[in-house]
Amino acid sequence: MQIQELYTIFLQHPSIETDTRKLKAGNLYFALKGPNFNGNLFAKQALDAGAAYAIIDEPLDFSDNRLIETTDTLQTLQDLAKYHRQQFTIPFIAITGSNGKTTTKELVSQVLSSNYKTYTTAGNLNNHIGVPLTILSIKQDAEMAVIEMGANHQKEIEGYCDYTMPTHGIITNCGKAHLEGFGGIEGVKKGKGELFQYLKTNGGMAFIMNDYEYLRTMSNGIPNIKTYGTTDAAITGVANLATEFLQVQMTKGTGIKQIATNLVGEYNLPNVLVAVAVGKHFEVPEAAIQDALENYIPSNSRSQLIERDSNKIILDAYNANPTSMKAAIENFAKMEGVDKVLMLGGMMELGEDSMKEHEAILKLISENYWKSVVLVGGNFGKLPHPYTYFEDSTAAAEWLKAQHFTNTKLLIKGSRSMQMEKVIEL
Repeated sequence: MQIQELYTIFLQHPSIETDTRKLKAGNLYFALKGPNFNGNLFAKQALDAGAAYAIIDEPLDFSDNRLIETTDTLQTLQDLAKYHRQQFTIPFIAITGSNGKTTTKELVSQVLSSNYKTYTTAGNLNNHIGVPLTILSIKQDAEMAVIEMGANHQKEIEGYCDYTMPTHGIITNCGKAHLEGFGGIEGVKKGKGELFQYLKTNGGMAFIMNDYEYLRTMSNGIPNIKTYGTTDAAITGVANLATEFLQVQMTKGTGIKQIATNLVGEYNLPNVLVAVAVGKHFEVPEAAIQDALENYIPSNSRSQLIERDSNKIILDAYNANPTSMKAAIENFAKMEGVDKVLMLGGMMELGEDSMKEHEAILKLISENYWKSVVLVGGNFGKLPHPYTYFEDSTAAAEWLKAQHFTNTKLLIKGSRSMQMEKVIEL
């Protein structure tokens, strides 16, 4: 079946599902395959549950006129997403980076949604399946699209750009994340830089954090650039850490004086600034920009401040790498208060640099006074240190429950696989 024919079917049934447990009547079921699953085996179940069609890439032991066989279901999903993308002439803003991309995506979307019909990535569906599904969720009334792109190896962002066809791009930063897949920090820059390469080739526009020299270098050749930063940029602002929540004092490029966010951490400053820069570029009224940023409440264990009895908990446990871990610890050390507790999970996907990076975090911890330090899993268990150690977050949660802390501040952070959010669930 030609992609145009499948697209005609999609227009009649514009809702796609890849998981039969979530499938609703009328969905198109795409039978994807992975190392531990084969969606083709669930095609009959999908059709019995009311799927309009099932797109498969293996012969099955039953026949049904609602089966559409292709050579590669995933490729077909991505091709369909590209064909759908080609029907739009609206701005498509792609966001990638080592840290802060989901928060940046949320802030940019909040700002644009105040003035435009905006579609964006749900949660962090930012991989080879999530990106095409996001594109295919965009309706004909769209005026803006904001697409988050995650990556852990080179050529991945390049592939996403092929069917997302971004008109605008943001690289939040290039840090020590997924070093194993990228092959070091220069590999990270090359991999994330595939977005900028696409914009160069296709006459796009980039929003650049001008404080980062490497982003200025990486953006050379992009025809249209708008800068933001703390100094020497079109939009500038600085962090005010008078409270637990980040306040941003705007210093150039906007009539907004101050933005009082619900985000924790100075490391969120660039995320706020780029949202202002995007809003200004697309002529969102300044009052709407400010309201959008001040009304955004973080969720999904990202820069959340949770008050429990007399204690304050910073839950930033969605993910962790050496760059984000260092920033979170340094920010926490600057915060007011004496009784502070660190509860940190191990960092993953660091390859041969893992031991060295965990050692660097241990050294950073030792440079400040803490009421208690608890380390969980990963290579923290293979290194000598004077701190409390547990194999998993469940054991750490039991420890925390037994402490009966009062008037204490806690930072909880770790890689996704460490499930550090469980520490406060007991």
